[in-house]
Amino acid sequence: MSLLFGTITNIPFILLILNFILAITVIFLERKDPSSTWAWILVLFFIPLFGFVLYLLLGRQMRKKHLFRWEGQKDIGIDKLINYQIEALEENSLDFNTDTVEKYKSLIHMNLKTSDSVLTQDNHIQIFDDGTKKFESLIKDILSAKDHIHIQYYIFKLDNLGNRIFSALKKKAKQGVKVRVLYDEMGSRGLRKSHFKELLDLGGEVEVFFPSILPLLNPRLNFRNHRKIVVIDGRVGYIGGFNVGDEYLGLNKRFGYWRDTHIRIEGSSVHPLQTRFLLDWNQASENNIDYSESYFPAIPKKGNVAMQVVSSGPDNEWPTIKNGYLKLLMDAKRYIYIQTPYFIPDSSFLTAIEIAALSGIDVRIMVPNKPDHMFVYWATYSYVGQLLKAGAKIYIYEKGFIHAKTIVVDDEASTVGTANIDVRSFSLNFEVNAFIYDHLISHELAEIFEKDIQDCTELTLEKYESRPLFIKFKESISRLLTPIL
Repeated sequence: MSLLFGTITNIPFILLILNFILAITVIFLERKDPSSTWAWILVLFFIPLFGFVLYLLLGRQMRKKHLFRWEGQKDIGIDKLINYQIEALEENSLDFNTDTVEKYKSLIHMNLKTSDSVLTQDNHIQIFDDGTKKFESLIKDILSAKDHIHIQYYIFKLDNLGNRIFSALKKKAKQGVKVRVLYDEMGSRGLRKSHFKELLDLGGEVEVFFPSILPLLNPRLNFRNHRKIVVIDGRVGYIGGFNVGDEYLGLNKRFGYWRDTHIRIEGSSVHPLQTRFLLDWNQASENNIDYSESYFPAIPKKGNVAMQVVSSGPDNEWPTIKNGYLKLLMDAKRYIYIQTPYFIPDSSFLTAIEIAALSGIDVRIMVPNKPDHMFVYWATYSYVGQLLKAGAKIYIYEKGFIHAKTIVVDDEASTVGTANIDVRSFSLNFEVNAFIYDHLISHELAEIFEKDIQDCTELTLEKYESRPLFIKFKESISRLLTPIL
């Protein structure tokens, strides 16, 4: 009895020693960013044992390894094209179709070196800032497919919108079109491959990215595929912020009108987008897709928009999309427009924005007034409030929920995609963005931003500094947690 009592009384000491060992593991084995390391050490000591379980599920880094492989890259000559473009840029011999493209050759070079992002200059881009129009166009393209349909979404819900798309996919599968659907298990919680039985019976294929071993047991839970990609017949591509669900049509009362940005691409950039899908598919599936000319057909020139498809993820050596964002900020001369649902920058991004604003560049940032993640919402307000002192203008979107992930610089360069401005998108999620070097497209995105200002309230420094004490408390706690959000 006395032995048992002695053991019980020693439990706090045992937990202290165990947490110390775990903290040493976090510090010396993971080698994370110092702020993230400190945040996890606090979690370990304030929530003994359970904190380490959280760390195992949410805090571990992914080893930098070749997670995505596809031998077909050799067949379509991407490696040779990348090497040629890098050498031509370094020798100042690469042909640019406009002066605007040439201005961003250093950014183009960086994307080639760190993300294998081929530059194409023959694209036509259509911008969607409304879900109804985007999905009407998507369903029309699906119904026009002749050979294959490749669909990848972080969130895919079989509600009214999802079932409309599902019906269109089944119709095409009946006609002999090859249909493949890839979704993320965490984003599409509740969705099962069995829900696609009718499509599977028709010869369609469905795969899940990083599925759980057992319910709620997934050692890769923290690494999610946040990409949204559609490729049809190797000729039409979609990329942007919209997922599949009724809320993206503005039908969810909690969020109201859903403001997002998506683009439809025709041109040679559909091929690198196709490559990205095939890489993701082969990682998730045992039924690997081999090279076929039908996936990479010859595409007649559709336009003259120059762009790169840039991917990033925890498997990459470099934070490619974040670095692309930073390079856009550094190259800005007149203005920077940013729309993002979450603004939780790391120190490098925050410093770049502050320097731009202090240098007299017109920095404008638009964030939502409706939270979908409470801690993220208050952390966002903490950071945008800080930027007011540097001279940035902050706009709070009031019409509904703004989910767009766009940056526009000087009416010349822009990016549209899936990456938010937060630690998760910069280092934990698998993301994909289009980096666009074109005056007309960038100007159109800037006009959309300026139109959205009409549905915003400007957050002034006076308003921000007069916020109640309990709001300041929420911001402080949320900001403390930002390294692990």
